[in-house]
Amino acid sequence: MMNSRNEIPLHIVSPLKESLALSKLAGIQVLMKLENIQPVGSFKIRGIGHFCQELAKQGCKKFVCSSGGNAGLAAAYACRKLGLPATIVVPECTPKRVILKLQELGADVVVAGKVWDDADAYAHRMTDAPGSVYISPFNHPLLWEGHSSLILELKDSLGNQKPGALVVAVGGGGLLAGLVEGIVKVGWSDVPIIAMETLGAHCLNAALEAGKSVSLPDITSIAKCLGAKTVCDRALECARKYKVISVTVDDREALQAVEMFLEDELMLVEAACGAALSAVYSGHIQRLQKEGKLEKITGPLIMIVCGGSSINLSELQNFKSQLGMV
Repeated sequence: MMNSRNEIPLHIVSPLKESLALSKLAGIQVLMKLENIQPVGSFKIRGIGHFCQELAKQGCKKFVCSSGGNAGLAAAYACRKLGLPATIVVPECTPKRVILKLQELGADVVVAGKVWDDADAYAHRMTDAPGSVYISPFNHPLLWEGHSSLILELKDSLGNQKPGALVVAVGGGGLLAGLVEGIVKVGWSDVPIIAMETLGAHCLNAALEAGKSVSLPDITSIAKCLGAKTVCDRALECARKYKVISVTVDDREALQAVEMFLEDELMLVEAACGAALSAVYSGHIQRLQKEGKLEKITGPLIMIVCGGSSINLSELQNFKSQLGMV
């Protein structure tokens, strides 16, 4: 029974859909990879599902994950599917409804620390004892391998056509590392990746500017629960080695993109996903091309709609009030 459950992926093959609104704004075809409709609402289930399945095969019996939202939900979902216990350590800023969702999925929830980094340190201490396995939200080769499945699906969908560029939001860097692993596998190493971050959670951009791994003093973006102060080393290595263009946007741009996307596509996504969408909504793609930082895009622009469960209309209004947006 356990073997059969371990073989079937826990994620779905997400749709690839053209956005007429985004295509019109960008002046090129924009195809959306809809990771927001994955089980529990984000791409995280690809990597974390793969990690849990592989470790369960090796006999691991209990998992501990640190997360302010999507990674924890993915871990709780994966463990429920595998019939294994999960403990999710969340920071104090985690919305109550996310904690309730985690508990509904059968996870034990521990609240520890102000931001994710604090919760992560606590999760590591919990797995010092034998028998428990730590799940990183973004920093493990099995996670990157799981996330690379997104590119394999794109390859199947596009056939002989190659993407003109990929647009992705970056938090701790796990998805970016997975996308790079995928493009290397399918021979798309020359495809540019536009890595979008909100200022105040811009750990990749700060590391690239400094020329080395650095830690932000604090997460000051509204994506506080989701932000990591330090990008994973693998993502930084990928950004240096491949065609990764780092772009930062402010929280207002990210939120405006969330609202416009809701209007255009009838889907509500987190501010972190809004950061990626603002690449088109705020004109960054066009700006990069004018500045000569991005070559003329000949294939479709692939927008990774990473999704996110830590958002609802009430939260959106709260964010807008915080930023003085009408």
